[in-house]
Amino acid sequence: MSSTIDQLDICLRIIQERTDLVPEIGLVLGSGLGFLAERVDSPTIIGYGEMPGFPVSTVEGHASRLVLGQLGGRNVVVMQGRFHYYEGYPMERIAIGIRLFARLGAKMVFITNAAGGISQELKPGDLMLISDHLNLMGDNPLIGHNPENLGPRFPDMSNAYNSDLREQAKQIAKSEGIELKEGVYSAMTGPSYETPAEIRMLKTIGADAIGMSTIPEAIAANHVGMRVLGISCISNLAAGISDKPLSHAEVKETANKAKDKFTRLLLALIGQLR
Repeated sequence: MSSTIDQLDICLRIIQERTDLVPEIGLVLGSGLGFLAERVDSPTIIGYGEMPGFPVSTVEGHASRLVLGQLGGRNVVVMQGRFHYYEGYPMERIAIGIRLFARLGAKMVFITNAAGGISQELKPGDLMLISDHLNLMGDNPLIGHNPENLGPRFPDMSNAYNSDLREQAKQIAKSEGIELKEGVYSAMTGPSYETPAEIRMLKTIGADAIGMSTIPEAIAANHVGMRVLGISCISNLAAGISDKPLSHAEVKETANKAKDKFTRLLLALIGQLR
């Protein structure tokens, strides 16, 4: 049995000693978006550091804890804060949260992030439904040994961001009066922001937004057979599109301004997506 399976079993045992809740939906909350976890009813809270081998978030704005409970009338498990490749974690360890969601019983995962807008259709504060992605991180969480009871050696990614969930999400957003853009998310390793030349390249190859996360989790989720819905909060315009210097403070500030809209959308999606 692989060390990956062993580690998942240990984490699962720790959680099940604290709660018997079986989540329907897993949520990964990105930079500045962790506030949604505060809305979970009857929460069971487990710090990442309480689970041996589980990475700990080191970036400001990521609370580094797992929250299980009810949200929007459904059982959920929430990663309040994620871990990133640029924090020094191997890709395989970044995938552990998603794999744990699947072990707990979740069939669907919502992955959120704060991203820089590349498309001229996007402005700070917009919410963008992810239709597809461009993996420019130079790595993949599935490289190495593939435990057969996790997923196939060569998983299909042609519907990485589930088309049925996306169509439902667009209808739900419309009924809630929330503007929801749609586009292709790209990711590079960070932690430095991209140069204007890199942004011009990304625009040329079809990227609408740029970030430093999400793709490893989306790949891992597809690998274990979970349906994925991805949403980016556009926190800033990418380098060269605006002459304003980029900063993490701006990312958090914009996410905070979009807080009410983001919360309304996520609660509606959690309550209505099937």
